[in-house]
Amino acid sequence: MKRKINIRNRYLLLGDVALILVSVLGSYAIRLELSPQFFDYLESAVWMIAISMVIKPITYFYFGLYRRMWAYASVQELKLIALAVSSASVFVSVLMIAFFSLGVFTSFPRSVLVIDWILSVLLVGGLRFALRVLAESQSANAGKMASGAIKRALIIGAGDGGALVVRELQKNPQLNLDPIGFLDDNPAKQRQQVYGVPVVGTINDLANVLDSNPVDEVIIAIPSAPGRVMRVVADICRLKGVPFRAMPGIYELLGGKVSVSRLREVDIADLLRREPAHIRDQQVGGTLNGRVVLVTGAGGSIGRELCRQIARWGPTELILLGHGENSIFETLLELRESFPSLYARPVIADIRDLPRLMSVFERFRPQVVFHAAAHKHVPLMETNIEEAISNNILGTNNVVQASLARRVERLVMISTDKAIRPINVMGATKRMAEMIVLNAARRSGHAYSVVRFGNVLGSRGSVVPLFKRQIALGGPITITHPDMKRYFMTIPEAVYLVLQAASMGEGGETFVLNMGQQVRILDLAEDLIRLSGLEPGKDIEITFTGIRPGEKLAEDLWDEGHPFKPTEHPDIFSLQGNDGLQGDELMSTIDELVRLGQQGEGSAIITMLDELIPGSAIRSTPPPEITSVDS
Repeated sequence: MKRKINIRNRYLLLGDVALILVSVLGSYAIRLELSPQFFDYLESAVWMIAISMVIKPITYFYFGLYRRMWAYASVQELKLIALAVSSASVFVSVLMIAFFSLGVFTSFPRSVLVIDWILSVLLVGGLRFALRVLAESQSANAGKMASGAIKRALIIGAGDGGALVVRELQKNPQLNLDPIGFLDDNPAKQRQQVYGVPVVGTINDLANVLDSNPVDEVIIAIPSAPGRVMRVVADICRLKGVPFRAMPGIYELLGGKVSVSRLREVDIADLLRREPAHIRDQQVGGTLNGRVVLVTGAGGSIGRELCRQIARWGPTELILLGHGENSIFETLLELRESFPSLYARPVIADIRDLPRLMSVFERFRPQVVFHAAAHKHVPLMETNIEEAISNNILGTNNVVQASLARRVERLVMISTDKAIRPINVMGATKRMAEMIVLNAARRSGHAYSVVRFGNVLGSRGSVVPLFKRQIALGGPITITHPDMKRYFMTIPEAVYLVLQAASMGEGGETFVLNMGQQVRILDLAEDLIRLSGLEPGKDIEITFTGIRPGEKLAEDLWDEGHPFKPTEHPDIFSLQGNDGLQGDELMSTIDELVRLGQQGEGSAIITMLDELIPGSAIRSTPPPEITSVDS
């Protein structure tokens, strides 16, 4: 394949010198129309050429016109050219008028200065954008020679995302995808074109367009598209037998660079998308920028995403604290690849080790702490009660004590909907952890708060990865009950809202995320089967194993009778009131629970939790038997 066009900058300089001569003589020719007067003004023209030859290249160099890859020129480069040429013209004009006033030359038509500026913009810009046209033409020809059959792509969404996808496809013909049209619901975009690709209808026209046009692939290029739109497109494409892919959702793209290479298969998370709420970046940035931030459980699903999103706000230092060295190492590698300038420190430590935790806080002096470390699996904690106590309760208390001792300004604990009227050990221990944080906020006056939400899609050990493994093995998919429902949210969306809530916390709040409507686990399983190109009940069987110990058919996000109020963010609510333990009573309860845990008194722990936590019903839970995972 031929080498891509790459004109060296010294040749651009020679071209500019030639164009300066053309521009000055051209401006005089246009002004005087090559009349006999032209020669009367020739002296000033020579002076203008000489001055321009010196001033303009120096000015262009200062503005970086010789440090650009013009094969990738864009509107930003066009603005730069206009600014550089205008600045050079001002300098030339000032000198020409000054020399004329001093009598260096006698005849000088001032209008040539304006004509020269116009010609310079056209010629300098034209030269550089000609390089881009040549580069794209060469790339297209090379792509056609090297490619096989070109596939025809229909793009859903003619906004910024769709325009970006089309531009990338046009610039990279080796991808063998030719955009043939857009579908967009905006009436103002109908019968318009984006980069030469027409808008041929609305999303409701998808089935008709697929029937009447040869389309090899559909690309959904609306990062903010809600789940209902994604589902409609996916269902129609599946019925028509047309492959479909999607651009990542808006929350997935926070801090990332979008390109066509990030197109991916439509996932279950896309079908459950909600319309993104207004992003209040300024407040979040004020909370994190220039701060030392520590994340516990930084190697977990939520902790790692917290690190990703925190990193984009430019903290002075990001402390990755976790017990598992492999997961912390993987988080560190990812952050160094995506944010090479970020000062990230990996710390291997167990939150149950208070002296070690105190040492870490003393050494790094965090100003903001996100506490995401916890044991979260319901059935495992039913059979490991002592571990749930030591990690979720004692560990949280240690994090809070270290934060209070080192005057941490802001602490946010990640909690769960299972903490409300808990019927399992995991939920009960998380409710106790909430009480610890809220009690510390009351005692200290610091901005310590709790953020509570339901299940997140794709976290380690959650339902979606399990179902995918079962589908890959040919089934069956195991579900506890056909009416089992859960709240679901994507990890990036949940973490984005956690950061929003963190920026609003003043101390002692329990924030609850708007999780939307609860989703039947059965519907979720059937969607996953269909996304895999199979049919539920035909290719993959679904079996029901019965409700497990510690499970509810549906979850709650707050106790009945507890008022809640909206916050500045439409997807975050703040609970009012607290009927939990406080002060010395809470501290003595923690000591007793830890003592019972150390002695292996599981039954006594359950009895105590049931008596102390409002609405708790752990003792009514049948003996544990791990058969399947759906939450």
